[in-house]
Amino acid sequence: MQFKYPEFLYFLLLLIIPIIVHLFQLRKFKKTPFTNVAFLKNLVIKNRKSSQLKKWLVLCTRLLMLAAAILAFAQPYFANKNNIESKDHVFVYLDNSLSTNTKSSKGNILKVAAQNLIETISETNTYSLLSNANFYQRISGSELKDLLKKISYTTTNISAEEILLKIESLKNTTENILISDFQSFSEDNFKDRKTNLSLVQIVPEKRTNLAIDSVYVDQTAAAGFKINAIIKNQGEAAKNIPLAIYNGNKLISKQTFEIEENQQKTVEFTVEKADTFLGKLVLNNADAYDFDNSFYFSINTNKKINVLSIGEPTDYLDRLFNNDEFNYITTTLLNTNYNGINEQQLIILNELKEFPTSLTTSIRDFVSKGGHLVIIPNKEINLTSYNAFLKNMSLGSIVSQKKDSLKITNINFNHPLFKNVFDKKVRNFQYPYTNNSYVTSFKSASNAITFENNTSFLQQVSAANANIYWFASPLNKENSNFTNSPLIVPVFYNIAQKSLQLTQLYYTVKKPNTIEINTSLKKDAILSIQNNEGSFIPLQQSFQNKVRLSTEDQPEKNGFYAILKEKDTIQKIAYNNPKTESSLQFLNVKSLSDQYNNIAVSNSVTNTIEKIDDKNKVRWLWKWFLIIAIVSLLAEILILKYFKV
Repeated sequence: MQFKYPEFLYFLLLLIIPIIVHLFQLRKFKKTPFTNVAFLKNLVIKNRKSSQLKKWLVLCTRLLMLAAAILAFAQPYFANKNNIESKDHVFVYLDNSLSTNTKSSKGNILKVAAQNLIETISETNTYSLLSNANFYQRISGSELKDLLKKISYTTTNISAEEILLKIESLKNTTENILISDFQSFSEDNFKDRKTNLSLVQIVPEKRTNLAIDSVYVDQTAAAGFKINAIIKNQGEAAKNIPLAIYNGNKLISKQTFEIEENQQKTVEFTVEKADTFLGKLVLNNADAYDFDNSFYFSINTNKKINVLSIGEPTDYLDRLFNNDEFNYITTTLLNTNYNGINEQQLIILNELKEFPTSLTTSIRDFVSKGGHLVIIPNKEINLTSYNAFLKNMSLGSIVSQKKDSLKITNINFNHPLFKNVFDKKVRNFQYPYTNNSYVTSFKSASNAITFENNTSFLQQVSAANANIYWFASPLNKENSNFTNSPLIVPVFYNIAQKSLQLTQLYYTVKKPNTIEINTSLKKDAILSIQNNEGSFIPLQQSFQNKVRLSTEDQPEKNGFYAILKEKDTIQKIAYNNPKTESSLQFLNVKSLSDQYNNIAVSNSVTNTIEKIDDKNKVRWLWKWFLIIAIVSLLAEILILKYFKV
């Protein structure tokens, strides 16, 4: 038992006064002789004993009354905390990610959790509310209720580590409540955590889910596109599931499919070719999640990539870039149009013997503005000219020339040039070779392909806004058979593709995305991204003939968006929700409570709040002591009135 005003307890010393009065109160009796009073002696003795008992009872009731009154003024209480003047500071994490936009037996799990909080939280406490998108520190109970009424879903995700670090940063919270489906948590997140935690797990009622996981264009023909939708199943096998494809709001095709338990299936559509195809796939199925039953993608007629080859004409480059994706120009060094260099996205310096000063200046300016460069050396180079050029480009230098035959044996499968090129790591292909090669000393170069002696064959150097690729050997047929190797196609094709990152089929909201638009901007002009609900200006870099856009925090919703140049739409793009939210794998929080004493687990928000309130409740006792004092007073009155001596 504790006291709010313990200084009142000193008044208990006053209880000595009635005791002294009782013990030392002397009554003087006058003796009066009577004749023949022997028969009264027994009665006098009995009356004296009754009188003494009455006095002791009156003394006890008075002492009890005074003591109870003094204790009542001291305001005693029972509580689990030492300072009743301080308010409880309760931390609440409410998961409002897309995966909480689902139903339980009581309704939408996020809305039900928010409503339970509104109904049970105490307005006398202080709260800190963390959601996936916002953090509100030290707010009142009424402010918390207002925020909970407005809470909505977000595509923003927050990691378990961030949540627990946020709790630890607050330091003085009395309770920490985590309300989530714990989809992205693991048991390792809770190791060595000393903070007391109350975990409330809210999970969907249904444990089956079909989701459109991804989309790709398998084949582009003259007449149309072949669209492949990958459907992922979590749960039991399903039959006769309808899947529709739209171009904008127009229904193009619809079909049904069946899928095995916990498997994925590819559903194929063939659609007519169009300048812009705004594809939307809709899966009509009642399962755990609705947000992953639609998928957006866009197929644009992109502008061609401009490729310029300076040097002697070569058959392999003509074949590689002779299609609808590229504007390919080949020219000799003597006939080079320097005014057209900055209009290119990729320039190939094909086996030049030396570099004139005018070319060096133009190429350096081209690279500084975001243009990508490929350098293929000649067998008979002017070493001084080459090293001057390489130094001017801040690359490094050529150290020596090797005239030994070397096999090209090692592929860096993790290099960006070979992303999604190989299904598996190939080790036993027929190795191409070169008869002459150059050993270089480049700064911060990454090897894409190397020789059998681990020296570089193809290197990439990342400049500030562009990439420079160096081949260590001439690629003509007299010196190498690399152009007959299957590697030639992905190497040059991907180099060209990366020189202008054309819009993808789709992007993911809340993820880093890079989009390059083949356009030029006037000074102070910008590009914006817009849909029917609003617009935003993404982070952007403007180069001579392209603009690089970067998006991450925006947009927040899936759907179609237009890239605007002033008021003109120059590109349509599509965004989708992250697929990690579609998982039905949740942390087993029950095992945490078994392992850690500082973790309590529940599936009810109301029960958790009530247990916390009960644990931290202050039980005041002054009323009971006041009642005891009143009862003691009444008892004294009754004793004095009805106790006959």
